Formats: sequence, C-alpha cells, structure tokens
Amino acid sequence: MARLRYLCAITVTTISTREVQIVQARTGDLITTLGDLRPKSTIQDVKKAFSKEKPKYYPDRQSFRADAKGKMLKDGDTLESVGIRNGGKLFFKDLGPQVGWTTVFLTEYAGPLVIYLIFYTRPAIIYGAGADKLPYAQVVNIAAACWTFHYAKRLLETVFVHRFSHATMPIKNIFKNSMYYWGFASFVAYFMNHPMYTPPAYGDLQVYGGLAAFVLGELGNFSIHVALRNLRPPGTKDRKIPYSTSNPFTWLFGLVSCPNYTYEAVSWIAFTVMTQCLPAGLFTLAGFYQMAVWAQGKHRNYVKEFKNYPRRRKPIIPFLL
Repeated sequence: MARLRYLCAITVTTISTREVQIVQARTGDLITTLGDLRPKSTIQDVKKAFSKEKPKYYPDRQSFRADAKGKMLKDGDTLESVGIRNGGKLFFKDLGPQVGWTTVFLTEYAGPLVIYLIFYTRPAIIYGAGADKLPYAQVVNIAAACWTFHYAKRLLETVFVHRFSHATMPIKNIFKNSMYYWGFASFVAYFMNHPMYTPPAYGDLQVYGGLAAFVLGELGNFSIHVALRNLRPPGTKDRKIPYSTSNPFTWLFGLVSCPNYTYEAVSWIAFTVMTQCLPAGLFTLAGFYQMAVWAQGKHRNYVKEFKNYPRRRKPIIPFLL
C-alpha cells in the first residue's frame, strides 16, 4: 500500500510539472527548454527561470508571446491561462538593454528646463555680444516662468507622484525622446528669448488671458496625475477604471479617458496664445498629435479590459476624439 501511494505521488508530480520550449520569435530557433514549471506558473516565473539560464536577459528585458506574432503576455498570465501545455512553446523577443522610467523622465525633462534657461540669459555665443543687456518684454519673463514651472512640475511628479506599471523602457528611447524634448526646447527658446522678439498683438489681454489658461491647464494636469496615482496601490500593477473625485478638475473623466493629455494640450495652446510664437505652436501641434495617439491606444485598452467601461468617453477631446 505504501509503495502504491509513493507511485501515485510520482505520477501526480510528473503530470503537474511542465517543460516549456523557449524559441526565438523572429526565427523559430530553439533557445532552451525550461523544466519544473506548473500550470499555475506565471510569465514572471518563466522570466526568472529563463534569466537564470541566460543571465544576459534579465526579466525586464524579456518579452514572451504564445505565438510568434501574437500579443505580448503579461507577467501575471499563467501557462494554463494562455494554453501552454507540457512541451509547449513560448516565443521570446529581446527588448534590448533597459533603463528605468524615472531615469528616462528625469533626463527628458531636466534637459528642456536647463536649455530654455540658458537661452533666457541670452548668451553672446548665440545672440551676440551685448544681447543680455537689452530689455526683456514682460511676456518673455512670464514665458520663462511658465516653462520653468511646467518642467519643474514634471520632474517632481516623476519622483513623487507617478507609479509605473512597467519599471523600465528600452534604453534607445531615452535618446529618441531626449532629441524631441531638447530639440523643441532649443527651437522655442531661441525665438522667445531673441532680442528682436515681438510681443503679442493684443497686449496684456492676450498675455494674461493665456497665462490664466496655462495655469488652469497645469493644475488640471497635476490633479489627474494624482488621481491616477491613487488608483494604483504602491508595489502593485492593478488597473482600475478612473472616475471623478471631489476635485473639480477630475470631472473631465466623465468625458475623456485621458484628461491628463487634454489638460496638457490646454497648457501648451495657452502658452502659444500668450506668446504668439510660431515655434511654440509647432511644438504644441507635435505634442498634441503624439498625445492623441497615446490616448487612443489607452482608450482602446480600457474598453477591451473593462466590460463596464463608460461608452460616452472619448480618448482626449470631449465628444470628438
């Protein structure tokens, strides 16, 4: 009887363990075979086991799919839930060297802040000798304050507010994103701080009206970031439907999925109106296009993930887009 129980235990253990082949998604070549996995083993467990055999590919660098051209599997997905049986295959893609999101954002946002302030001093190497002695229009000082406030806010939010569902991103993105932010910062700052810059046509009404809208956009953007942070408990990757809170700025959740982008667009439109600066307008258009793409992607994910997601919401512009 004892021998029979022992044999049964061996059989159950054998059935409950799984071997999974790890193959290259691009070529289909076998990389390795991972053993001692269970039906309830998660993709995160697979990543840890794979990194032990291939230390070069640390977990944040790994991406797995159930089929070569399928969707990237989430860390919390189990082998059982994605249909991986004993001897099944997982398709691996190397995401490349990674860098933390915090590092990326600090680099992206510190650059525009420093660059703009350098141009604001009107260095002789850029504007010629004596440019720094020429008078500044009041709107130039206000624009520098707004630009500084915006990027200082972003830096502080990166450190104290944002919680990221994924800890890292490909290191190549830090160069691509920095070129965008740093390049536009130089473009806008050069013209805004040029000694020949012409103030807005409608004077103080245009300047202070734009300033008021800019401040409202910044407060709204910050309010949404705090509301999104409060949806995700520390150390988790939980996703919930965002709803309005007692803060009036969050009421925009009733109309759009990504009001943080909506408020961001308001800020830069206001900055453009306030300064009447064409480079600022081009920066606003480029930024809005990218934010609209991101908002549409996030909106689709919300609708797909939550069956009870509010149907009247639009991605970024109420009732339109």
